[in-house]
Amino acid sequence: MAPIIQAENLTKTYRVGKVDVPALQGVTFSVERGEFVTIVGPSGSGKSTLFYLLGGLTQATSGRVIIDGDDFAKLSDAQRTKARKKKIAFVFQKFNLLPTLTARGNIEIAHEIAGTNGKVDEAFMRKVTGLLGIEDRLDHRPSELSGGQQQRVALARALVNRPSIILADEPTGNLDTKNSDVVLSMLRESNKEFGQTVLMITHNPAAARYGDRTIYMRDGQIISAEEAAKHEQ
Repeated sequence: MAPIIQAENLTKTYRVGKVDVPALQGVTFSVERGEFVTIVGPSGSGKSTLFYLLGGLTQATSGRVIIDGDDFAKLSDAQRTKARKKKIAFVFQKFNLLPTLTARGNIEIAHEIAGTNGKVDEAFMRKVTGLLGIEDRLDHRPSELSGGQQQRVALARALVNRPSIILADEPTGNLDTKNSDVVLSMLRESNKEFGQTVLMITHNPAAARYGDRTIYMRDGQIISAEEAAKHEQ
């Protein structure tokens, strides 16, 4: 069976004034279905650029992104958007909750955006919100929730449609240790219990340990664990 995520010789170059600035330089790796993989690197290492390429939110300068058999480079914008909505859920450092909606509304809107037929699976939603400890906060708006609760709502929104892939970009960056542990444990739970593939970007080695495997990046390239350790010294 082919990997669910494949990055093949990815490059991404940004034009800054008259200068080309490389953000990614020949990145190649794959993620198997059901894996929890973490990508670790310092600021400016290219990991966030990689995240946006894998999520189909921007296109590579060269190379290929293949998500569950779909070669994003060969899809039209509309086809890529449809594939992304169907297969991928995002969790960001910023919670991106709609302030006028309740927590429940913010979770359920993922169902509408994905264009999924039928209603939200209430039993599954209760299970997810119960595991995240927000079942009694569903009628509250974001302004009435703590930062940790808001990120748990954002995570529930990502999980509710049972996507094949969860892409998480620094999901605990704005949280204290206690709330970070809750969110990371839930990502681990969704991976193990629900079979979702998780790829998480982080600069935090402690968060990276929740994954099955870690990919290290520096200067737009994948490096070995030994090289990464040298730079930390």
